[in-house]
Amino acid sequence: MTVWDDLVGQERVAGSLDAAARDADALVTAVAQGTAPPAASKMTHAWLFTGPPGSGRVTAARAFAAALQCVSPDRALGGAPGCGFCDGCHTALLGTHADVSTVAAVGTQILADDMRDTVRKSYTSPAGGRWQVILVEDAERLNEKSANAVLKAVEEPAPRTVWLLCAPSVEDVLPTIRSRCRLLTLSTPAVDAVADMLVRRDGIEPEVAATVARATQGHIDRARRLATDPRARERRAAVLKVPLRVADVGGCLKAAQELVDAAAEDSKQLAEEVDTKETEELKAALGAQSGGRMPRGTAGVMKDLEDKQKRRRTRSQRDSLDLALTELTGVYRDVLALQLGSRVALANVDIQDTLERLARETSPESTLRRVEAIAACREALDRNVAPLLAVEAMTMALRAG
Repeated sequence: MTVWDDLVGQERVAGSLDAAARDADALVTAVAQGTAPPAASKMTHAWLFTGPPGSGRVTAARAFAAALQCVSPDRALGGAPGCGFCDGCHTALLGTHADVSTVAAVGTQILADDMRDTVRKSYTSPAGGRWQVILVEDAERLNEKSANAVLKAVEEPAPRTVWLLCAPSVEDVLPTIRSRCRLLTLSTPAVDAVADMLVRRDGIEPEVAATVARATQGHIDRARRLATDPRARERRAAVLKVPLRVADVGGCLKAAQELVDAAAEDSKQLAEEVDTKETEELKAALGAQSGGRMPRGTAGVMKDLEDKQKRRRTRSQRDSLDLALTELTGVYRDVLALQLGSRVALANVDIQDTLERLARETSPESTLRRVEAIAACREALDRNVAPLLAVEAMTMALRAG
């Protein structure tokens, strides 16, 4: 099993990255042996991975980081870097490699403070690995100051530093940054490919794998979570019932409250384990005394961590709510397909009776207006409108049709 095996339906991208990793390995080997580096190389110092949600752009970037850090002895015998088993590959994939730094948005933006240490590290030589790799998972969330810091680092990188930026589309990244990156565009993998991956890699029953892959329309992470997490299935089941619960004003308000509460609970469960671990690690690093008492002068550091965790929980809640809205959009997409007699495969076949009922009782025009209401709610959330107000407005619009 190589590091490329998780790039579902991305054979072209995997081929490009594999070729670049081979050239990168040859370059480092030549420098170590004091020989001339390859005359031509497919390796470069900055990469931009783009693709729709669920295409696996972060997975592809992390696989490339692992291949760059691969220390498998088979390379000397002509084997390709990226074995997936050596210490370099294993730690890079897990996110614990000392020379692979990952930056993700804590709140709605990646702040300059979040990038400062990472940019400084990008100018240093690898501590023990073959390359210094900087992976930015949410490059579209760089604000003006943090984007300028990245731009300067990408313009004048250290000899063995590689920047891997991930964003939904090339337009989400500053032109000055993307012009210095090699672009790799990923596509949404086929439903069958995602189902096959769930069966092979996660041991999911074929029927369940096919159902969740179809329900998520090829979104790999969502499909895996839906197949393995009972809470995720319960939350989805509640979302799919919303179209039948907005017959009156009371039902609209109750459905909105439950959607927001479910998103808050989901984000809380996801954050608790991470927050606790971070807090304990920071206390240990600061020399917390027995009984939990902190040394003098450390209150500010702990307050910064609490603020960071609060921003992350807020973003997590909004992401969870956005996922629910995406699933709700899928319901009306299926309804519209039935109303228009389209032959496209339904995503939510497990509620086909509900879909057929909605298709009979409403018109295609009203279905489109409902889809637009969901899109308006997502835009309102992006503008930091209070979640409950935005969702209540949406459910009332769903009722009006």
